[in-house]
Amino acid sequence: MSGKIESGQLVTVEPVMADTKLEVGDVVLCRVAGSSYLHFIKATRPDGSFQIGNNKGHINGWTPRSKVYGRCVKVEP
Repeated sequence: MSGKIESGQLVTVEPVMADTKLEVGDVVLCRVAGSSYLHFIKATRPDGSFQIGNNKGHINGWTPRSKVYGRCVKVEP
């Protein structure tokens, strides 16, 4: 099984602003343990944090909105 975005594929990421609406299923660029990754938003909390994970069912944990920098809007084939 492969991921929705393969390593090396070109993606377009738009900045996340204060008024950007983020939803479950969005692919976001976020900072995790000192590195930046693209992850799916799997769930949200009322405090504005997001549960992030990958396309293969792994959940990475919760991250605050302040660590979400962009939303993927396009993946080149």
